[in-house]
Amino acid sequence: MKPKNNMIQYFENIARALLGMKYGDLSEEEREVIERIARREPVAENINITFHESLTFGQRMADRVAAFGGSWSFILLFTGIMVAWMLLNSYVLIDDKAFDPYPYILLNLTLSSLAALQAPIIMMSQNRQAAKDRLDISADYQVNLKAELEIMRLHEKIDDLTQLLLAQKSKEL
Repeated sequence: MKPKNNMIQYFENIARALLGMKYGDLSEEEREVIERIARREPVAENINITFHESLTFGQRMADRVAAFGGSWSFILLFTGIMVAWMLLNSYVLIDDKAFDPYPYILLNLTLSSLAALQAPIIMMSQNRQAAKDRLDISADYQVNLKAELEIMRLHEKIDDLTQLLLAQKSKEL
């Protein structure tokens, strides 16, 4: 949002008073904070909602696969499947009936294929988490900057009130 000329002067005054810099020299995040202070708007927002609303179906699916692939449910389920596979091929389907006899080459191929597919899916999910973390850091910076600037404004007001009270007391004496 581009501020109007009279607002630019107001933003310039706030920037100089609080940060000691010209409004035009501030970063985009700092300008946003100054504008929100001037409009008396909150800076905080729920990044989780904003971020998750922008995900595609494939990205949400990759996150679910990564979450399941890194869970105890997956480990226990897959361990059960491997044990059943080995028992079935070693003791139940004896001799020529076993479809994957020891050393379980088909099981090994299946495990390798699963790892080859699961690794990039987990990497995609981790990359998205890193992007979300960068958004969180940016939002935290804005909230912290606004809080710091508001505290500085309160300190200035308290100092002004203290000076006024001291001046009034000195007149009374």
